[in-house]
Amino acid sequence: MKKHLFLSMFLTLAFVSMTFAQVTTSKIQGAVTDDTGTGLFGANVVAKHTPSGTVAGTMTLQGGRFNLPNLRVGGPYTISVSYVGFKTIEYTDVYLDLGKSFDVNIQMVAESEQLAEVIITAQKSSTFNNDRTGAHTSVGSRDLKNLPTISRSASDFYRLDPSASGGSFGGRNDQFNNFTLDGSIFNNPFGLDAATPGGQTSAQPVSLDAIEQISVATAPYDVSQSGFTGASIDAVTKSGTNEVAGTVYGYFRNQDLTGSKVKGEKLFVPDLEQIQYGVSVGGPIIKDKLFFFANFESDDRTDLG
Repeated sequence: MKKHLFLSMFLTLAFVSMTFAQVTTSKIQGAVTDDTGTGLFGANVVAKHTPSGTVAGTMTLQGGRFNLPNLRVGGPYTISVSYVGFKTIEYTDVYLDLGKSFDVNIQMVAESEQLAEVIITAQKSSTFNNDRTGAHTSVGSRDLKNLPTISRSASDFYRLDPSASGGSFGGRNDQFNNFTLDGSIFNNPFGLDAATPGGQTSAQPVSLDAIEQISVATAPYDVSQSGFTGASIDAVTKSGTNEVAGTVYGYFRNQDLTGSKVKGEKLFVPDLEQIQYGVSVGGPIIKDKLFFFANFESDDRTDLG
């Protein structure tokens, strides 16, 4: 029996001024103070996404607080803070996680003072805080590239959540999970044995090479995340940058690459042939403003019916 499992094309256009839902973006927040700890009103805070050149900025409010919402996930970002009469402070290699806030508190130094060094101290956040309420697992682009996967499926990375058991979270059937892709509901509308479209044919609805980040929330106290009792699994697809880049890949396996014995007992190994290949490319349409990303993948499998 021969099955053509997967054939799709993704095209993503990213605009600097576009506003997304919370589950597709991240944010930077914090406070700017002087050397006495007093909040500075009107300080300039600018965050630049280095690969794409896109920039977001704001001014601090009363008490020195600031908030930069709806930022593209990943990085690296460069955060620059400036105020009249104070030295400009810059943070580099900042990476943002899907649906989470990056907290940064800046103490400015007067121009007349000599700045010897800047020490950044990261404090491990607890499960419940003002940025993220509830158990939460983030899988970034670096994890997707470096961690092993057998099926080239996003489900191989869902299992990083401590409560995961296959497609089940917290002991609930996977049909009770809520899947979103770029903020849109991506559940199986027929309620069959697969939680996402294409699962009955063992196909992956979205190529792993098209995913930028995955977020798994099992018990959020955010009212915008509802309609599930297992886990809310959010994924965002890639977008282009100022550099044209792409990948070409291919994978092959057959019955000779599967095990034939379990604890010394010989198993019947049916004929199998699976060929998976794809290509992706991304780049700028208008530098620093408009980008594109496209992905094509095909999975051809022949095995016993």
